[in-house]
Amino acid sequence: MAAVNNPVLSHALKTPAFKKLAGKRVVLASNSPRRKEILQTFGLAPEIIPSTFEENLPLSSFEQVHEYPVSTATHKAIEVYERLVREDPDNPPDLVIGADTVVLTHAQPSTSQISYSDLPQVNPELLEKPSSKADNMRMLLDLNGTVCEVVTGVTVVYPVLVAPGYALKSIDERSLVYFADSPQHIIQAYVDSGEGIDRAGGFAIQGLGGMLVRKVDGDYNNVVGFPAASFFQLLDLLVEEDEDFLGI
Repeated sequence: MAAVNNPVLSHALKTPAFKKLAGKRVVLASNSPRRKEILQTFGLAPEIIPSTFEENLPLSSFEQVHEYPVSTATHKAIEVYERLVREDPDNPPDLVIGADTVVLTHAQPSTSQISYSDLPQVNPELLEKPSSKADNMRMLLDLNGTVCEVVTGVTVVYPVLVAPGYALKSIDERSLVYFADSPQHIIQAYVDSGEGIDRAGGFAIQGLGGMLVRKVDGDYNNVVGFPAASFFQLLDLLVEEDEDFLGI
């Protein structure tokens, strides 16, 4: 079996999950520099192997819109896990992490856990990456002075001894972002900067886009792109509930 670099960095907390992750092959199925940076901040440095999944699931097939990023994250993680096992059966990954972040417009304060089907007056639009600067401008004008919901789905895939040879667990994290009522010239200047063109919702809260935001209700890291606190809690829970987790 090929040698595996230790993905656990020296500053990581001595939690059950980090103790189990030491010396394991951990893979992030994404080339997002934000997700990589967030994980490294908390002490995890996974291999970066982006998924080839096309991320083209039809939104209409989901009863709850929050299931959409979870399903995309699951497809991404499974694609990478199966590909790595197929390419090198003697060096399978111990954990593959998939994630997908979407932005939903017209979220209402304090309704993050309420089904949109219970709010017929609310018609959310799913915002992924803008297709152009004009599309970016449209998105930000729609968000200006309102509240949006940022949802990140995270799925982990890991080996088990029963068919199909792996198991998976998923979570979704939801944060509300309150936009300032910015004058149009500020929004235009931000669009012209180009920063938002490859970001879900058309803005980067950790960058220049922070100028457009008044406050966040929920996990800030989730808005950046990865809900680290919930993710590491999930890993600790898996360690507690399954003695074979990260042990096969």
